[in-house]
Amino acid sequence: MSKIKPAKGSPYARILGVGGYRPTRVVPNEVILETIDSSDEWIRSRSGIATRHWASPQETVAAMSVEASGKALADAGVSPERIGAVIVSTVSHFKQTPAVATEIAHRIGAGKPAAFDISAGCAGFGYGLTLAKGLVVEGSAEYVLVIGVERLSDLTDLEDRATAFLFGDGAGAVVVGPSDEPAIGPTVWGSEGDKSETIKQTVPWDEYRSTDSAEKFPAITQEGQAVFRWAVFEMAKVAQQALDAAGITADDLDVFIPHQANMRIIDSMVKTLKLPEHVTVARDVETTGNTSAASIPLAMERLLATGAAKSGDTALVIGFGAGLVYAATVVTLP
Repeated sequence: MSKIKPAKGSPYARILGVGGYRPTRVVPNEVILETIDSSDEWIRSRSGIATRHWASPQETVAAMSVEASGKALADAGVSPERIGAVIVSTVSHFKQTPAVATEIAHRIGAGKPAAFDISAGCAGFGYGLTLAKGLVVEGSAEYVLVIGVERLSDLTDLEDRATAFLFGDGAGAVVVGPSDEPAIGPTVWGSEGDKSETIKQTVPWDEYRSTDSAEKFPAITQEGQAVFRWAVFEMAKVAQQALDAAGITADDLDVFIPHQANMRIIDSMVKTLKLPEHVTVARDVETTGNTSAASIPLAMERLLATGAAKSGDTALVIGFGAGLVYAATVVTLP
């Protein structure tokens, strides 16, 4: 017989509150066109993006996260001292160690929670949400703060016609806590490492041990068509699997919040999934750009703030990106 005492957590977990932060600077396509040979019409037709937000030097990964976290905590009605874990998904925090989660936890007054970063690209929020659910149900933490945050303007090659217009900055956060009923469905997640070269950092950090000042600073690059095909055809299947795992159909959905990568991808997924007209679809990419791990919570926050979605709605969320990785689940909106 095992001598280990069984865990005593909540039977279920749910999202209790959401908050977002977008940098104050709004960057229209005209600014992007200063460094690439393209047009506003081409950018809009290929991506649906008209503007994006770029952070100032003061709007650091930590600073944006603190702002989003404060809003999420207030929305949830949970004090910082009750947070038992802080999970931050980001690819644009430039310190390999320590984790930025520890700084954020301190700055919000969370006491001494578990705090760590994860790197799962645009699927990072889904990964973090799944970990948070497990912590609450297992009993390691009563409340967990999950943050998706990016300063992708730091990793954008403004001369790369394929990607210069895509990326934006921002932070989104949710508080996950106990629930008496299922409110976060099973997660369908995974990776396809054979496609890892399709979205990548151009230069690894260790190459900067050299003194070659002619080397360009690392940026994110991707094989656009390959990523588009994968996202449209494969991620629709994953989204359907998440619906099946939650025991619902597309007709039961109120809201669809996909990773805000590209309007064409979003529209294609809606068509492939045959979502009914009553389902509200997040299209925050138009004015926020692709904010990677921050895109889903930012889009969720905007839908709730504008009344396009309401508390208690059933939402399908799916993130996908570099790796290639993905995560999809059904949640009840806070």
